Formats: sequence, C-alpha cells, structure tokens
Amino acid sequence: MTGPWSIDPVEPPRTTWRLPSPTVADADGLVGVGADLQPGTLLSAYRGGLFPMPFRRKLIGWWSPDPRGVLPLDGMIVSRSLRRSRARFDVTFDTAFTEVMRRCGDPRRPHGWINDEFVHAYTQLHELGWAHSAEVWRDGELVGGLYGVRIGRFFAGESMFHTATDASKVALHALVERHRDAGGLLFDVQWSTPHLASLGVVDTPRVEYLRRLAVATH
Repeated sequence: MTGPWSIDPVEPPRTTWRLPSPTVADADGLVGVGADLQPGTLLSAYRGGLFPMPFRRKLIGWWSPDPRGVLPLDGMIVSRSLRRSRARFDVTFDTAFTEVMRRCGDPRRPHGWINDEFVHAYTQLHELGWAHSAEVWRDGELVGGLYGVRIGRFFAGESMFHTATDASKVALHALVERHRDAGGLLFDVQWSTPHLASLGVVDTPRVEYLRRLAVATH
C-alpha cells in the first residue's frame, strides 16, 4: 500500500453559520436544511455529529441518525474469501480522491446522490488534508474505492463503490486498518445496512456516539 496519510491538515476559516444541535433531529435523522459546504462548515458539522446530503435535489440537508452506524476498529468481519480477494488487488491512499468521489456518485448507481457541488467541496477538504480516499486497482484500472473525512482519531466513511467483486470491501478494510494503525478511535459509517452489518457495523445510540466523537476529535 502506498500514499501519504500523515500530512498535518490545514484549518480553514471558521464557518459563519450556527449549526443546530444533533439532538434536534427528526425521526429520519434530519436536523436542518441550508447553510453551505465550505470547509469550515463541513468540519464544524462533523465535529458536532452532523453530516450533509442533498435534500430535495437543490438544498443541503444535515443529518444525525439515531442509532448511528459504527464499525469497531477491531471488529470488521473479514471472511476467507475477502482475504483472498485482498491479495488480487493493489490498494493506494489519496492518489485518486476526486475520481473515487465521482465513481461513488455515478447517477447510474442506486442512490447516486453525490453531485458536482459535493465533489468540489470534499475535494477542497482533501486538498487541505482532511478528506481521504482508498483506491483499489486491478491491472492498473480503478475498480473500487471509498472516501471520507478524518478529524483527529475520528473517521467518517462517506461512500464507496466497486466494479469488481469485493473491491469496495477491500477499500473499507484498508481504511479501517490505516485508521486503526494511526491511533484511530471511531469509524463512522452513518447508517447501518444489512450489508454493512455483515461486515461488523453495529448500531450505536446517538448519545453514546456523540460521547465517543467528542473524545476522538479532541
């Protein structure tokens, strides 16, 4: 595995928005709508337990689901078939961040919600050293990847894709290992799904998640 992951991130100007508390979320986890995707706003949101997704296409929604999907750093379920798959791919970090985002947001994919505004915003975070990706290659072709935001000992996994069997799982495993080896404490995947649960993701009550987040980001 190659790729730098040790550069100290650059703190951007603080957000001009006053973001709501994550505890005021509705039953779907929606906290509020509006604001912007400037680096300072994104970092403030993640530090406060929120993450953005498009809302009704043109708006920005801020979310804090309860429970929250969390992957224990020592609890990812790695099957024998996944271990065999890992050996068939090459993995890099931070070598094709924007391309990973665009592949995750392919409108032909189910729930391909990542638009140009989000790609631009997170690419800015990446250039400042806060957003990272894992890329999975086979014969020089990008066949899987995952991107997210790292703040201190916290990592927020945002989205992943694959065009080869197990490639997204390989990306997830690689990032979990990298975060754990760097002293990470918390790996957030937002919502749990049956697929993610099969990999070891557990539901964590919001109050417990926020407690762990505060420790991991300070």
